Amino acid sequence: SVAQIQSLVNQGQHAQALAMADRVLASNAKEPQARFLKGIALTELNRQDEAVAVFQKLTEDFPELPEPYNNLAVLYAQQRHYDKARAALEMAIRTHPSYATAHENLGDVYARLASQAYDKALQLDSANTGAQSKLALIREMMSSGSRTRTAAQQAGQTRPAAAPAL
Repeated sequence: SVAQIQSLVNQGQHAQALAMADRVLASNAKEPQARFLKGIALTELNRQDEAVAVFQKLTEDFPELPEPYNNLAVLYAQQRHYDKARAALEMAIRTHPSYATAHENLGDVYARLASQAYDKALQLDSANTGAQSKLALIREMMSSGSRTRTAAQQAGQTRPAAAPAL
């Protein structure tokens, strides 16, 4: 059952959670919570490409759910695809404007994009003291615990979402 998959994910038993999700999905391929938990298990097993595919398909099949967009954004951010992450987070917020995790993650992504822009400015003009101090501030902010979270990791990093309540 979905509750058993969630329990296995919560216990860090990701391979078992993945196997159980596959069993549930064998009899109900469209079940969104099982698919979402499969994506989390794949993420935790460092099978990012497969997790991206799961979350991407969820956003197509259930565009009203913000959590798959959020977790897709987390994976994109981990791959340093910040523009894709920003777009996915904007979709999460569009579907659920009060989704605090997505807003926080969007701030983290904007900080990463700003860091890249200041780096580029310094490559072009190494004497630019304004860009140097802004880059230092952003790096300090990012090193003080600002990391994008999945919906399953509610503290400490860019946050993926927990399983959506349906």
